[in-house]
Amino acid sequence: MAKRDYYDVLGVDRSASEAEIKSAFRKKAKEYHPDLNKAPDAAEKFKEVQEAYDVLSNESKRKTYDQFGHAAFDQTTGSGFGGNYQGGFNSSSFDFGDIDLGDIFSNMFGQGFGFGGRKSNRPSKGKDILYRVNIDLEDAIFGGEKEIKIEMYDKCPDCNGKGGDNPRTCPECHGSGRVTRNQNTMFGTIQTSTTCEECGGSGKSFEHKCSSCKGSGNVWTKKTISVNVPKGVDTGTRVRIKGKGEPGRNGGENGDIYVEFNVVEHEIYKRDGNDLYMEVPITITDAVLGAEKDIEIPGSIISLTIPEGSQNLDKLRVKGKGVPYMDSNKAGDLYIVLNVVVPTKLNRRQKELFKELSETDLDGDGIIKRFLKMFK
Repeated sequence: MAKRDYYDVLGVDRSASEAEIKSAFRKKAKEYHPDLNKAPDAAEKFKEVQEAYDVLSNESKRKTYDQFGHAAFDQTTGSGFGGNYQGGFNSSSFDFGDIDLGDIFSNMFGQGFGFGGRKSNRPSKGKDILYRVNIDLEDAIFGGEKEIKIEMYDKCPDCNGKGGDNPRTCPECHGSGRVTRNQNTMFGTIQTSTTCEECGGSGKSFEHKCSSCKGSGNVWTKKTISVNVPKGVDTGTRVRIKGKGEPGRNGGENGDIYVEFNVVEHEIYKRDGNDLYMEVPITITDAVLGAEKDIEIPGSIISLTIPEGSQNLDKLRVKGKGVPYMDSNKAGDLYIVLNVVVPTKLNRRQKELFKELSETDLDGDGIIKRFLKMFK
C-alpha cells in the first residue's frame, strides 16, 4: 500500500511550523494510541503518525522529504536513504542504505575525490533506535525506573550471531563484502559497488546457514528494557541507553537506544515549565474569614492558609513544590488558584443572614445585594 503524505497524516500544511507539527502529533497520537483507541486499525494509524512526526520534526529529514518524498527513506527501492519504523510505542532508526557514497564518487572521480574507498566487511556500529513512551506527570516529577517493551533486531540466540557453521570466503564477492557492477549510460560506463547479497557484506558464507536468521546473525525480536526516568523530564526529553541498540556488523559495537518521553497531561495539575498550577474550590465563608485546609499535592499533603478577604482566582504560591529541575536540587513552585464556589440554594435563615450583612458597612460596594438577587 502506498504511503500517505506525511503532512496529510498529521493534518498540517507543508508550511507548518515546528510547534504546529508537534501540537498536531500530540493530538493524533492521543487519538490513535492503542491503549485508548480499540479500533482494528488504530495501531497502524498510530505507527503512521509516529513515522510522519519522526521525519517532519527533524529539520534535515524534513528538507530531504520535501525534495524527494517517501523514496528518500525507503530501503526497499534500493535508492532511498533508508528507514525502519518498528513496533512498540515507536522505534525508528535511519541509515544510508546499501549504496556506498565513497565507492560511487571514487569510481566517477577517482580516489582523490575525498570520500575514499572502503570495504563493506569492516566492523561497523549497529543502528541506533528512537523509542517514544508516555509517562505520567508523577513519573516526571519523581523519576524512577520504567520498563519498556521494544521490537528490534538482536543477535540470533541459535547461532550466537555468527550466522552459521564452517565459515568460508564468499564465492560471490570473494571476501570483499561488495559486488561491483558496470552500467552503460549516455555519459559512458559508470561503475557502482553495493553490498553483496550472498553474504550480507560480511565477506563470509557458511557451509550450513543458521535456519533462524538465514545467515544474517540477527533476528527480529521483542525485548524488555529498563530505562531510568530522570526527575524533571518534560515532553521531548531524551535519554540514551548505550549499547542496547541493534547489533553491529562484523564485530562492530551495538547501536544505542534513545528514549524520548511524552508527559501526559494531568487532570488536576497544569504544568508550565517547572511550575505547577492547581485549582482549589473554597466557600464564601473561607474567602471572607480565611481558613486552614489540608491540600493533597504530588507526593505529600500540605497545610494551606487561606487569607481573610481572598478573592476568586487569587493565586497562593507554595515555594519549591513544583517540578524539579533536571540535574539540580532546585524545583519550581506550586501555584494554588482559589475558586470561590457560590452556593446555588439558600434556606430562609441563610438569606436573612446575608441580608443583614448586606446592610452593614462591609457591603459598601453592593456585592452581597447583587448576590441575593440570584435567589429571589
